[in-house]
Amino acid sequence: MITSSAEVGTAAGVPFVVVPPENGPPESEPRPDAPVLVGWHLMDAPRSEAAFAAALPLAGLDAWRVYLGLPMMGARLPAGGMDEIMRRGYEDAVVLMHGPVNAQAADEFGAALEALRARFGFGAGPLGLFGGSAGAAVALEVATRRDDVAALVALSPLVQLRPVVAILGQLFGVDYRWSPESDAVAARMDYVARAGELGATPVRLVVGSEDDASAFLEPARDLAAAAAGPADVVVIEGMGHALADEPGLEPAPQTAHAAEADAAAVAWFRQHLGA
Repeated sequence: MITSSAEVGTAAGVPFVVVPPENGPPESEPRPDAPVLVGWHLMDAPRSEAAFAAALPLAGLDAWRVYLGLPMMGARLPAGGMDEIMRRGYEDAVVLMHGPVNAQAADEFGAALEALRARFGFGAGPLGLFGGSAGAAVALEVATRRDDVAALVALSPLVQLRPVVAILGQLFGVDYRWSPESDAVAARMDYVARAGELGATPVRLVVGSEDDASAFLEPARDLAAAAAGPADVVVIEGMGHALADEPGLEPAPQTAHAAEADAAAVAWFRQHLGA
């Protein structure tokens, strides 16, 4: 569950959960160089910032942990709710869902971070990014745009859009027809091809052994191989794609597999950020 010290709200229009650093005496101020870790949830469970904070608490880190809500998800569901999201997915999952969610989340990140920095007094500590599935793609997109990302953890990561669309098409019985517009989105969301834009940022990719290999494990390994900085792939035995039980909207007890993913993320941030 979410720690009692967490704060929730909205920053520059983006829903958030913020958990302060854990170490230090009670009531003490966080150290000014405490790392700031910012992450985005999945479209699968957990599919809200609060549920993601419960599934991946990153416990034990002397760091700020910030969980941001994705556009079109959670508190920002469009009129019609999940039925409307499903309608858009059936009509054109790339142009109407994956593309705009990824682009808007990356576009709004800078203003949200500055608003949170002003509200909570983040110091000059290093910036780490994390995310699950579509949220991992947002973390990767943001990292391609900034030169201050000191470490990144991508869980059940959407690393290349095309194989994910192919798997979703099989799952939902949709024969997706690519167009010049959707081709452009897929090219932008191909982080194997864009690995050079990540610079030397250390990247850890965490994938479940039961997730689809062609859509998630193989692209993750390709990205790790293409990365200029430290990179590895952690495979969690028996884990599928989700990091929480359904429905995944509200905070829930951490699953055993999510605890393993959490530990892998904690170890990476501790190694590369001194958290």
